[in-house]
Amino acid sequence: MTDNEESRYTRGRRALNQLEHDDDRSVLDNVAEFCPDMARLVVEFGYGDVFARPGLSAADRQLVTIAALGALGNAPSQLRFHVGGALNVGCKPEGIVETFIHLTVYAGFPAALNAIGIARDVFAEKGVAVSPSEQRTSPRDRFDVGSVFLERVDGHGGTDVVDGLADIAPDLGRFIVEYSFGDVYSRSGLTLREREMVTVAACSALGTCVPQLGLHMQGFFNVGGTRDELVELLIQIAVYAGFPASLNALSQFRHVVLNIEH
Repeated sequence: MTDNEESRYTRGRRALNQLEHDDDRSVLDNVAEFCPDMARLVVEFGYGDVFARPGLSAADRQLVTIAALGALGNAPSQLRFHVGGALNVGCKPEGIVETFIHLTVYAGFPAALNAIGIARDVFAEKGVAVSPSEQRTSPRDRFDVGSVFLERVDGHGGTDVVDGLADIAPDLGRFIVEYSFGDVYSRSGLTLREREMVTVAACSALGTCVPQLGLHMQGFFNVGGTRDELVELLIQIAVYAGFPASLNALSQFRHVVLNIEH
């Protein structure tokens, strides 16, 4: 092992320890017994090269990670670990729950319900109490409230999407406004910047909603996110959804930036 490799491993172990808070055991111990190279690559690349980078806080990286894993729905053990890790780096349990409620819009209710079930188990194991939160927009105000949040987050791009459904599925357009923005985006527990960060992470990981991904990258900028933060988010996605998902999202990011500059 060269000095450089040793530095990457040491840096990665330190980053991993932020999530684990356990000096005696690691989630990678069993992996290391069976496939030590896999365990080493996880530490060196996933944590030493990526997680330890500046540009996003540890808490932001964990919200990105649980959003991606929750949306994909194919890695419950890893989602369980990262929900615990999110708590260990300062994410509030309410923010974790809100992340999964938010996923109902972009990954569907089954994925969100499965993620909520995992969060509930982790909170119980750690003795974390979460007060059930009931936040309801008045039924008569849902469309008006949703319209305000849609305009604030997505601007004309969002309203154009809704208007474009008027001739074929006007009720779907109304649902987007009333549910996605009136019921969900208006909730407390996450800032709008965090909601757009979670949205971009989920859409990037899924890889099935390219136009919406571009719209919400612009939305991330609209609510205070920066270009450097978005690049870091998409690099983080490479670890949990693979390089193709990250590269495709970065290609969409390039189009968004070019449109802004011109």
